[in-house]
Amino acid sequence: MARNKRQAHDVEVGPLGPGHDPENDPLKGLRGVMAGTLVLEAIVILLVLTVITRVHDGEDATTFNIVYVTVVGLAMLVAAFLQKKPWAGVLNIVLQVFAIAGFIVHPSMGAMGILFALVWWYIYHLRRNLMERMRRGLLPSQHLDADGNPRSATTPASE
Repeated sequence: MARNKRQAHDVEVGPLGPGHDPENDPLKGLRGVMAGTLVLEAIVILLVLTVITRVHDGEDATTFNIVYVTVVGLAMLVAAFLQKKPWAGVLNIVLQVFAIAGFIVHPSMGAMGILFALVWWYIYHLRRNLMERMRRGLLPSQHLDADGNPRSATTPASE
């Protein structure tokens, strides 16, 4: 039993200790990926306008469908520039729900919503992994000395 407690304690932090806060924000790059994903998704969603106006001689080109697709696509484009906000994660998920609900407009919109929902699941999986690694002190940037050089397990932390 003591061995299990020791193993659980050893897993909590990396071999160099908990480290310090990273100099550069490791989530900055991930926010860029999120913004880029939203821009790509907005382009794909807005291309649904072409589908609903051209397929089946435009039978699906109702006012509601055109407004729905336009609003969702433009909202995604605007949301791409709001990724620094604390509520951006909730906004991203809500936009995904509206994209998947696009099945009411055309099956192609709902299918793209599901495809991008899988992409968003993976992005949030990476985010959770990054935050856990940061909490445990496993990021290399958490173990740099004052000169920016990596410190080893024998180099004391200067805190």
